Amino acid sequence: MSHATKEGTFGYLKKFGNYSKDFYRFNGELFFPSLGIGTYKAEPYKEDNYIINYAEAIKMALRHGINFIDTAINYRYQMSEREIAEALNEMFREGDIKREEVIIASKAGFIPLDFPFPDNPYGWIQETIINPGLANKDEIVIDQHCMSPNYLRWSCEQSLRNLEIDTIDIFFLHNPETQLGYIDQDSFYSRIEDAFILFEELRKENKIISYGIAAWNGFLYEEDHTEYVSLAKIVDIARRVGGIDNGFKYIQSPFNLAKPHAYGYANQKCEDSMYYPLMHACAKFGLTYIGSSPLLQKNLFKRAFSPNVAELMNTGELNDVASALQFARSAGGICAVFGAVDPAHVIDNAVLAYLPEASIESVNTLMRGAYAV
Repeated sequence: MSHATKEGTFGYLKKFGNYSKDFYRFNGELFFPSLGIGTYKAEPYKEDNYIINYAEAIKMALRHGINFIDTAINYRYQMSEREIAEALNEMFREGDIKREEVIIASKAGFIPLDFPFPDNPYGWIQETIINPGLANKDEIVIDQHCMSPNYLRWSCEQSLRNLEIDTIDIFFLHNPETQLGYIDQDSFYSRIEDAFILFEELRKENKIISYGIAAWNGFLYEEDHTEYVSLAKIVDIARRVGGIDNGFKYIQSPFNLAKPHAYGYANQKCEDSMYYPLMHACAKFGLTYIGSSPLLQKNLFKRAFSPNVAELMNTGELNDVASALQFARSAGGICAVFGAVDPAHVIDNAVLAYLPEASIESVNTLMRGAYAV
């Protein structure tokens, strides 16, 4: 099988029968771990991007019950995807894992350049994207983001080559709100529609199974903000393009102790004309919510947490990182994606698999005072 399946992901979770029974969640199609591993590295110009390798962390995650891998073509100039391939191919060869057991998500939208960083990035864009007709200059925003269908197709096919797989399970349109402020709202949603038409074609070609949008703040802003994205409008586009069996199934956005808007800030209007937080709106539209940045790229840990956080999260014997991850996976999303290069950090985080998730009452207690829930 060339992609993750219900049977494959169920077979995988059965290998970890000593984990808490709520560590894995089912969305009707796949069984997800409540913690996934991501491969984003901030500050990509730093020299350590040239020496780190995610392969060992990916293998460690798969050996510890974490079978959701999140990446993007632009992460570290395409190297993150290639290192995932390195890890997967070794484990496939050794019979440690099967393709149908692993959920792989990647993203397209940002221009990835290539490793090593080109001497002339503008020349790379000209030669790789503009000259072959993947996009014209007007379709590339601030020299970094593009949603033209030809470019998105190239990006998907390049990701497949990088990952050395036949099919991507979840293909995200990456931070489309980057273009708002540079193009108007009508043009923005028109570009989303063109992207979704392409994604439906890619589904028919079996290059992707499902698609979604991975945003940073777009779904979390107030409605009159320049970069606000309406989930209802996106759902309407998907239904118009792909019918009731369209492949638009996933939303990814940040959710953590310092940025809890997806759970507590009612800013998305649904079909009943009421406003709901993003997670709840996803549920009403039948979409699966995946939380990103549960540690806010480590910015949560500038000072020690109050002791009541560990008490509420039932992580008293663990550290603040565990408490933050416990919060991020307990509010209703199917999975919270953490980044880890060091395999030892993967092992530390996987300890949470033995613990039940925190109660919704405990989550609400932590939320209280920041937002009304």
